[in-house]
Order: sequence, then structure tokens, then C-alpha cells
Amino acid sequence: MKAIASFCFALLAVLQLSLHAADVKITGEAVCAKCELQQTTSCQMAIKVRNASGKEEIILADNNKVAKDFHDEICQRNARVVAEGVITEKDGKKTIALTKIEKAE
Repeated sequence: MKAIASFCFALLAVLQLSLHAADVKITGEAVCAKCELQQTTSCQMAIKVRNASGKEEIILADNNKVAKDFHDEICQRNARVVAEGVITEKDGKKTIALTKIEKAE
């Protein structure tokens, strides 16, 4: 009986993680967190978005290949973008692991 309960708990945990790991699409202004926001010590992409209540939020992009390849587009000049990725919270700050980003039209 304990084995079945443990299996069900593990299965439920895996399913819950897969639900939270889904890509989300956000639209906002991509900026350099170092040059524009002075929030980091080295260049890193950040995306300014409006939340449901209309308040501006900053989401830092993880320094993965997608973010690094796009960074030249926004360092020293901001750009309106549509981005996709997994949003998490680290040290009280929202971050996004980008899987896709492009300039908005």
C-alpha cells in the first residue's frame, strides 16, 4: 500500500512540475539590465512588462543562447519584443529562460 501511495505522490509531483514548466508568451520592452537599469554588473537582457493591474514589472532573462544571441539588438537601444520561455522566481526576482524572442511589429 505504501508503494502505491509513494508512486501516486511521485506521479502527481512530476505532472505538477510539467504544468509549471510550460512556455509563456510575453510582450514588452527589452532592455539591458546593466546599461539601462543598472541592476546587474554585466550586460544581461531584461524585459519590462505590465502585469494584470497595469504595474510595470522587470523580468530578467537567463543568460542562455537565445538571450545572448539577441542581446546586441537591445544593448544601448531598447526594442519592443515578443518573447517565449519559462518564467521562474529567483531571489525575489522574476526570471525567464527564453526559448524564442523576436521584435514586435
